[in-house]
Amino acid sequence: MNNKERKAKGLCYRYDDPELTGPQLQYKEKLYDYNNTRPLEQAKKQRLLKELFAEIGEGCQVETPLHASWGCRHVHLGRGVYCNSNVTFLDDADIYLGDYCMLAPNVVIATAGHPVLPVLREHNYEYSFPVHIGRNVWIGSGAQVLPGVTIGDNSVIGAGSVVTQDIPANVVAAGVPCRVLREIGERDQKYFYKNKELDIRA
Repeated sequence: MNNKERKAKGLCYRYDDPELTGPQLQYKEKLYDYNNTRPLEQAKKQRLLKELFAEIGEGCQVETPLHASWGCRHVHLGRGVYCNSNVTFLDDADIYLGDYCMLAPNVVIATAGHPVLPVLREHNYEYSFPVHIGRNVWIGSGAQVLPGVTIGDNSVIGAGSVVTQDIPANVVAAGVPCRVLREIGERDQKYFYKNKELDIRA
């Protein structure tokens, strides 16, 4: 079984296999172009975003700098997604973000990791598993989402969290490792931040 087949089956594979890396550097060149656009070059930015991502919906905004191991080639964005500065996608496998997701600065979404067994790391082995993030999820500053994780619709991930396991829909979760703190509910209809009262109704 070659490394491409091993990767497809969810097994450890050698990441330095030329059959796997292929045009990776070309994708990163395109990302370099995007990161070096000027703030007023909005039309150019939108054109490059459509070339970078596997899929990108209408109304997405991606701040620079943006980092990605495959230049976002394996990242799928729904509509209205916002990525703040210094977001990193380790997109060795597919990453899916639903409509209206928000990623705060310095968020890392990683699909790839390395085996704990030292000899395997010496021989350039890694693994990769897709990440699925539902609709209208907000991921706070500096949070890290690890390989194979699914986050349900509408959930909020607190700043600095390390998400090692699936998180259900409609909850606030935080911590290292990230865990569910509470469900989103009536209090959130009254207060928008701590004891600050909400004066609008959606």
